[in-house]
Amino acid sequence: MVVVPAGEFLMGSASDPLAFGHETPQHRVHLDTFWLDQFETTNGLYARCVAAGACRPPAQNRSNIRANYYSVAEFADYPVIYVSWSDAEAYCHWVGKRLPTEAEWEKAARGPAAAIYPWGNAFDARHLNSIEGGPGDTTRVGSYPVGASVYGAQDMAGNVWEWVADVYQSDYYRISPAANPPGPDRSLPPSEAIGVLRGGAWNNDLRAVRAANRLNYFQRHVGFEAGIRCAWSG
Repeated sequence: MVVVPAGEFLMGSASDPLAFGHETPQHRVHLDTFWLDQFETTNGLYARCVAAGACRPPAQNRSNIRANYYSVAEFADYPVIYVSWSDAEAYCHWVGKRLPTEAEWEKAARGPAAAIYPWGNAFDARHLNSIEGGPGDTTRVGSYPVGASVYGAQDMAGNVWEWVADVYQSDYYRISPAANPPGPDRSLPPSEAIGVLRGGAWNNDLRAVRAANRLNYFQRHVGFEAGIRCAWSG
């Protein structure tokens, strides 16, 4: 895991012409120290949870261009996909961690200076697995070390979307607390709630993989672009 030290950062977007409305207003957030997985959860790691009976297998074995993926040893170090929010939560709980909040994920991705991408403000297709230069599917985690965030977290842009703990609320940035925002109150079970994914995936472009981008989707969603990254705060 990588450590993200306590302190303030700028969350959301202000003048970015690529920003979506639910990324505003940009606001200062203080977070306590936490740790985040350096890499996305892999097929191999997730399979241990399945073998222990604590996780459900991914909804499908394949990936976009591979008929067999999850169960193939060659792809053990590739990100697990076809997992729902509940699957992600179960895995993180099993390893003694949790899903990161939206605020934690974003700070880990962009640092205190509100960088547009984990590595800085200029898009560079060589720094990530995205539609601009990737192979049209997932890649081994950590394949783009030059694209790491200031804290050392890798693949925070592209490869697979990552579930966060929060449910989705379009105007939450207007009312969220200034310190350690926990996300909106949950009023619906995961089978009905709309969750949030972060980071973009291999099939997304330079707009979707920005660190401030928020994708809202039903928490029951499983797809060839949705994966896991866990957090820990002691």
